[in-house]
Amino acid sequence: MSLDEMLQQAVRVHDLYDQLNRRERGRVWTREEFMLGFMGDVGDLAKLVMAEEGARDMPGGRVALEHELADCLWSVLILAHRFDVDLKTVFGRTMTELETAISVRLAGDENPGHKQA
Repeated sequence: MSLDEMLQQAVRVHDLYDQLNRRERGRVWTREEFMLGFMGDVGDLAKLVMAEEGARDMPGGRVALEHELADCLWSVLILAHRFDVDLKTVFGRTMTELETAISVRLAGDENPGHKQA
């Protein structure tokens, strides 16, 4: 599945949640509320990663970890959509910037007389 296909499916699910929330609560989530929901998902993901590493007990095991990773990805896709961010473009740009910055730092480490601040 491509990023575009993932985004399309994520938006369809988001729209279904909006329909459900309008019917059950008379309103949809704001972008801020959506971000708070994402933060809750990240907290759940952190607990599941700890469980996967043996640092805590958490029900659900690997299936729960996979589900939470997918939930978090869905939230990122929807936040990008709701803030009109082209993830394909900015992801590529950001990864290129990081590769360059890390490569420069690594090249500096190869020069024993050169110290990074």
